[in-house]
Amino acid sequence: MNAAVASMPIPATQRWWQRCEDRLDLLSPRLNPLRHLGSIAMLMFWVLLASGVYLYAAIDTSVSGAYASIDRLSREQWWLGGILRSVHRYAADLFVLCTLLHLLREWVLGRFRGFRRMTWWTGTALLPLLMVSAIGGFWLNWDQLGQYSAIATAEWLDWWPLFATPFMRNFLGVSSISDRLFSLFVFVHLGVPLLMLFGCWFHVRKLAQPIVWPPRALGGVMLSMLLLTALSAPVLSHAPADLARVPVLPAFDWLLLAVHPLVAATSATTVWLALLSMLLLLLALPLWPQRSPPAVAEVHARHCSGCRRCVADCPYDAITMTAHPQRPGFALAVVDADACASCGICVGSCPSSTPFRSMARLVTGIDMPQQPIDTLRRMLRERLQAMPPGHRRVVFGCDHGAPVGALEAADVATFSLICIGQLPPAFVEYALRDGADMVLVSGCPESGCAFRLGQRWAAARLAGERDPKLRAAVPASRWATVWAGADGLAQVAAALDTLQQRVAREKTAR
Repeated sequence: MNAAVASMPIPATQRWWQRCEDRLDLLSPRLNPLRHLGSIAMLMFWVLLASGVYLYAAIDTSVSGAYASIDRLSREQWWLGGILRSVHRYAADLFVLCTLLHLLREWVLGRFRGFRRMTWWTGTALLPLLMVSAIGGFWLNWDQLGQYSAIATAEWLDWWPLFATPFMRNFLGVSSISDRLFSLFVFVHLGVPLLMLFGCWFHVRKLAQPIVWPPRALGGVMLSMLLLTALSAPVLSHAPADLARVPVLPAFDWLLLAVHPLVAATSATTVWLALLSMLLLLLALPLWPQRSPPAVAEVHARHCSGCRRCVADCPYDAITMTAHPQRPGFALAVVDADACASCGICVGSCPSSTPFRSMARLVTGIDMPQQPIDTLRRMLRERLQAMPPGHRRVVFGCDHGAPVGALEAADVATFSLICIGQLPPAFVEYALRDGADMVLVSGCPESGCAFRLGQRWAAARLAGERDPKLRAAVPASRWATVWAGADGLAQVAAALDTLQQRVAREKTAR
């Protein structure tokens, strides 16, 4: 281990994706859609449910009346029904797009193993339901596009030897299309989303304080885009379905109905095998062995006060409390090894992690075995003692944020933690008391924490808004924070220079 606390290696693909996200932080990370793909998808899902309720109440769900009622809704009630229909369609496109990008992002960032595997599995299980619901929505309109999709889907389903007679027979003649079959269409498009809503609950139940809504500003932007698109390019019906004719398609949704051209270009067998193989691969990814599984947080019973702060701050509900075996009437933290993210946020929340304790070896109530808090205190002290007086700058960073180790110099001591949430706020005061001229705390961008809540809790603790708090007596002019991503080293360096100039002006003023 060198002068700085050792950093965890981050795969090159993860660094590449993080840099891509950093470059989209044009105004603020809170407005970066790549950092909120899951919550944007959930927003679109609720838009679909809300608009779908009105559309379902307004249309005739019979074979003879479906097309006319939807077309009339779009043309005669364009100010509400037509707009809602267009919003419903475009929200479906955005829902599918954000869901697929969310899946891609989590895969590239490696968020599918260990404690995340259940979240990954439940999310993957939602994909077939999403596909079924998206395709089934076109059938309810029963125009030429709906007819084409229903026939193409029936032909594709006939690949499976599940039906006594070919499913396509339901679409061979006008007499085959009945209200009974149309009731099946209604169930597919309305019943499956209810299953998805139940599945979404399973998807986030392992997360503490799940973020299911995007920031208000970003949500407002997305809803405004939907409304503007609906007004500028309203969705209208094709010609009515006619089983006596081959449908002529003037427009086609290549996102929601992508499976149909794939089957037409290849074969039903090829597409089924491709989709099933992909689904099985996604389900098998969490079972792929890791080279070195991350160490689990360790609880030291003699130093655990049972304050429950680690329980409140854990992003994945990996910590619970039980009766303390050595101190009657007290509680003891217990870590679920399968749910632990090895982020260290619990260490930063533990009141016994303060470096001001007089013990020679700092032992806390909960700690990370691969990066003990005592090592941070010892190395901080050693580095400050080795630096020239008047030129002592300390930078605390995060393995998943800007690589602060590149700033290491004779007058700059850098320490990269697993997550900036691992840093007890008292270390800022400790460094200043031990001779540091200034302290800079750097972490992942806002809303971009690799462990969801680390940056948020660190910022709240330093601002005195969450326990354990940085004491108000610590001179605010001698420490600062900067939230920068993997590509934000220049931003951290600039923040360090700004802090140095501020401290220099303060010394001159004295």
